[in-house]
Amino acid sequence: MKLLNKANIKQFISYFFVGGVAAIVEWVMFFIFANVLQINYFVSTVIAFIFSTTANWILGRITTFKDNNTYKDKKAKEAFLVFVVSAIGLLFNLILMYLFVTVMGFDSSLGKTLSKIAATGIVFIWNFLIRKLVIYK
Repeated sequence: MKLLNKANIKQFISYFFVGGVAAIVEWVMFFIFANVLQINYFVSTVIAFIFSTTANWILGRITTFKDNNTYKDKKAKEAFLVFVVSAIGLLFNLILMYLFVTVMGFDSSLGKTLSKIAATGIVFIWNFLIRKLVIYK
């Protein structure tokens, strides 16, 4: 399979926009839980992840991977696989958050929020590649 063909580039752009919406959901939820409700940033990251992954799966299925019939009658299996891949991404996200906030000292409200944005961007590539190459191959 040629990864840089026109169809794959179009699909990546679609995923970029879906991921952008999911990222906004994640950042807003993280901000609310971590800064407004003052919940620990690790717990806030996990809660925001659940909201974001749900939005990403629904929007991705409607737009980016709509032509893929691999899971036509197996939505629960598809959702499970997406959440497993995303959970690995969450682990990467938590490690990055720990490095940014605890190790590097970005522990202000702005520092935590910017750290969350940076971690999301890094994990975005992981999520797309695994969904494209493994789940929706």
